[in-house]
Amino acid sequence: MSEVEAEISMFERIGGAVVVDRLVEAFYGRMDALPEATTIRAMHAPDLGPVKNVLKRYLTEWTGGPKLYSPEKGHPRLRQRHMGFAIGNAERDAWLLCMRGALEETVADGNARQELDMALTKLADWMRNQAGNPHDAGTARP
Repeated sequence: MSEVEAEISMFERIGGAVVVDRLVEAFYGRMDALPEATTIRAMHAPDLGPVKNVLKRYLTEWTGGPKLYSPEKGHPRLRQRHMGFAIGNAERDAWLLCMRGALEETVADGNARQELDMALTKLADWMRNQAGNPHDAGTARP
């Protein structure tokens, strides 16, 4: 990452709210369309509108944009919020397949796309709560 990239938020680097909106729409479009995503799609309500809005607000804030998520929802506590869903390697992989396709489609800046992919991969790994997640072996997250 260059000095200039370090001074500009990821939110700005990718194109702001317009790109976050497109990213989330592309992500859930893939979840609806890809046979590999059937299991994770089944974890969602038939109407994706509400969850799309939550993810848009979360990603906006997570990438350094306006604080749209935490004032309403508080600390993300993503793993805790997803504990009611069985998330193993297959679910993580399906989620990443959808997200990587959406990133490729919507984020023009290759460096930003790669950085987001790395960060989202770590996040997806952390979300696993089934066998295969090293965090389930009693190690605490820093």
